[in-house]
Amino acid sequence: MAGSSFGKAFIVSTFGESHGSGIGVVIDGCPAGLNIDQEFIQSQLDRRKPGQSHISTPRSEKDKLQILSGVLNDISTGAPIAIWIGNFDQHSQDYDHIKQAFRPSHADYTYFQKYGLRDHRGGGRSSARETAARVAAGSIAALLCRHFGITILGYVSSIGNIALTKYVFECTLDKVDQTPVRCPDLELAKLMEKNIIEAKEKGDSLGGNIHCIIEGVKPGLGEPVFDRLEADLAKAMLSINAVKAFEIGSGFAGTTQYGSEHNDPFTTTEDGSVRTTSNNSGGVQGGISNGMPIYFRVGFKPTSTILQSQQSINEKGEAITIEGKGRHDPCVVPRAVPIVESMAALVIADHVLRNRTSRLDIML
Repeated sequence: MAGSSFGKAFIVSTFGESHGSGIGVVIDGCPAGLNIDQEFIQSQLDRRKPGQSHISTPRSEKDKLQILSGVLNDISTGAPIAIWIGNFDQHSQDYDHIKQAFRPSHADYTYFQKYGLRDHRGGGRSSARETAARVAAGSIAALLCRHFGITILGYVSSIGNIALTKYVFECTLDKVDQTPVRCPDLELAKLMEKNIIEAKEKGDSLGGNIHCIIEGVKPGLGEPVFDRLEADLAKAMLSINAVKAFEIGSGFAGTTQYGSEHNDPFTTTEDGSVRTTSNNSGGVQGGISNGMPIYFRVGFKPTSTILQSQQSINEKGEAITIEGKGRHDPCVVPRAVPIVESMAALVIADHVLRNRTSRLDIML
């Protein structure tokens, strides 16, 4: 299956299925000498894992990582790093009723058309279970980013029609994780949680947005044409299950402004640093970072599996009525925060390593 690898200098390749024996990832390009903080990696996996709260799927997976290669005494050796995460709580029988059916808005039909067969057990390779491997790899990328003074933080900014109206730049992980919704506005978080519970009780689902802020990126990261920094961020985010939207900086709101309103004037600070007085560009201009915080928003659709009757067809093209069964998130957005952070870290780490060959006098 093509398309299971990501990156050019920091390369990750994931493997495994939702109801197979497990999932894993191989990371090639991680420099030797990086401290591999396994507690941090596990903490990120714990933020993503199923069964963590009353608003997530009840599937119970501990998602304990096992590093198979590339690390010695918690230090990267420069060799490929292989990570394995076992599956232990599969209920494959929950999917027997859809062996021949195409679920609305799932990958069933498209996988069947592309490959001539599909793994109906939880969606197989198309399942969001695969993102645990991304989080494991992205956590190592985040450790590399930390080495260069770069921090990445995501949080839920909307669930359904309950939304924050502005980015929260002064935010901490503790505040984000203070509620199961992962919204730093605690009052809005309560409303979001209520919305998710109500949708769950009706057998329905909700979508929402995640805001992500990257700070500490120096000017000069990114490539000017096809591998523009915002283009790679967009590809990374749109590769996540259920993501249907991406915008960076002012995004669509910027299309309603005049250029005189939207332009970001440059200025010099007291210490001689170059900054911009506004940041509608979202920290990226011409595909290259300008030293300002990079910020973007990712939009997730409502979970496709709902516990209501829906019309569809089977593999023979016959009309059927289908109803979701098994264990599913009524809203995937809260568990997706570490996934967004991890994919952002993979992009930044990849460009940091690539940028080391751009100029002889600078090593970012």
